[in-house]
Amino acid sequence: MTSGILGTGTSALLAYQRALATVSHNVANAATPGYSRQRVELQARPGDNVAISIGRGVDVKDIRRLADSLVFSRQNDSAGELGRLDVLAQKNARIDSLMSDSATALGGPWSSFFNAAKAVMADPTSNPARSQMLAAGEQLAARFRLLDGQLASLDDDVDRGLTSRIADVNRLASEIADLNRNIIGARESASSDLLDAREQRVHELARLVGASTVIQDDGAMNVYTPGGQPLVLGVRASSLATSPDPYRPDRLQLTLQTPTGTQRLPESTVSGEVGGLLEYRSRNLDPMRAELGRIATAFAQQANAIQTAGIDYNGNIGTALFALAPPLVAANPANTGSASLSVSVDDLSALTGQDLTLRFDGSNWSAQRADTGQAVTMTGSGTLANPFKVGGLAIVVGPGAAAGDTFLVSPTANAAGSLRLAISDPNAIAAAAPILGAADPGNLGSARVSGSAITDPVQFASFTSATLDFIDATHYTIDGNGPYTYTPGSPIAGNGWSLTLTGTPTAGDSFTLSRTGPHSADNANARQLASLDQRKLLDGGTVDLGSGIARMVGQAGSAARYADLSREAQQAIDDQLANDRESLSGVNLDEEAADMLRYQQAYQAASQIIATADTMFQTLLSVTRR
Repeated sequence: MTSGILGTGTSALLAYQRALATVSHNVANAATPGYSRQRVELQARPGDNVAISIGRGVDVKDIRRLADSLVFSRQNDSAGELGRLDVLAQKNARIDSLMSDSATALGGPWSSFFNAAKAVMADPTSNPARSQMLAAGEQLAARFRLLDGQLASLDDDVDRGLTSRIADVNRLASEIADLNRNIIGARESASSDLLDAREQRVHELARLVGASTVIQDDGAMNVYTPGGQPLVLGVRASSLATSPDPYRPDRLQLTLQTPTGTQRLPESTVSGEVGGLLEYRSRNLDPMRAELGRIATAFAQQANAIQTAGIDYNGNIGTALFALAPPLVAANPANTGSASLSVSVDDLSALTGQDLTLRFDGSNWSAQRADTGQAVTMTGSGTLANPFKVGGLAIVVGPGAAAGDTFLVSPTANAAGSLRLAISDPNAIAAAAPILGAADPGNLGSARVSGSAITDPVQFASFTSATLDFIDATHYTIDGNGPYTYTPGSPIAGNGWSLTLTGTPTAGDSFTLSRTGPHSADNANARQLASLDQRKLLDGGTVDLGSGIARMVGQAGSAARYADLSREAQQAIDDQLANDRESLSGVNLDEEAADMLRYQQAYQAASQIIATADTMFQTLLSVTRR
């Protein structure tokens, strides 16, 4: 009987000692990230199978880890999405600030340039006005270069961010594999703390790259990217790495190193912060840089077209106002042929700025969008006489292409960064129209010369004067040559020049045309330059340059705001999941304090049982000694 009481008391003492130790462990880890609360499961020792059965005490059945695998999986999904949106919100906010801040935005220099052009239009003979226009042009070009340089710097930040995060991903994957090894070795007796440590690292990994998990029969946890690529298989961890982009060696792309080789990981296969960086670069940063270059290209090319169609203050044919690099072409290093591509902007209204991939299958060339792989319509044969026409570009392909050769064409990605003012002499501004047209006083029609332009500088170099005579309202001669058909509203073409009329000519009307001389006060060409920002040059001739800039700034702001709102929504979801986990797995100090008091009292009572048993045993001994 005494031994039964002693055994029961001893079992209770040991059980409640373990319970107190578990409560102490919970309290000690109340602030430990990823810790799951543990609870002692007690069970009674059954008594002997006799008529009057008395129990033999208590055993610790198990120390249960309070965790929910469904909540864990949902938290990993949320962590990956939150990591992605955090990066998008932070990075897009930087683009928005860059495009909208008065210190870096285009708006100020843009307005200053056109105000200066209007001052030249008001007084074409003013040297200070011309000098101010050149200064404003240089400031505007410098602002384009500044913005492009800042966007290029953000692109470099993406590479640095990938490198640092990939190092963390590989470290975590290796630690998870090591924990798997320990858990497999421990088998059924794997501690809750090992499981917590593994889940915490998986959660951190999910934040970086996204993660889905599968538990194996031996207790190991396999970890995969959202695209299904293995990061951890049992005790073996794969490694993420970077490699140079084949078309742009200065830019890194994501790869996965596995026992079977190295494979490139597109942005769609990963989430988390790494996926956010890749998505930000392809869907926000690259399009913004291309759009900035598209506006710079349209502005510079049209300004140059106006400038070279007029006469400067010295009486010379105008030269280009701005210098701009041609579209970028990069051949894939794996190409086996010797062909090269010559690319130029052919149609500003059709220019999209989207990067294109040109492929040769051995017989034909095809074009695709580089970002989506979508096929793009391409016409022409690729020769100098009949170049390929695609996305506003003219592409001439040299001989020597081999089957499988590919080229990346970036129409405007580097345009803004290459923009420069091409003239330094204020007198070189071509403010005047090239031709002065005087109507004969005896003309009966209402036609008047409204504008002129140089169409071929070489031919126009020899032009001095000409006489335009109308045979009737729809036919004319130039210096007696002709007759030529006249269509109202259409330009009249001469030897290296063109002329437009307003009004309606009649038979016998005559115009004397002469070349504009030096120091002219004519401002016809300056008027065109001053109104360039209002010309509908973009998107098929539906959007003017000023509106294009406003839309670009608006897109940057919208992208930043959308990413921020999405992050806030995902943060709310993540907080709710954290609360769900905390309600089950988190340590409640009030509850632990109550358990500690209850177990302490039980421990003391068990001690008293042992003391009582000892007293009974001592009494029995004293009786037997007598």
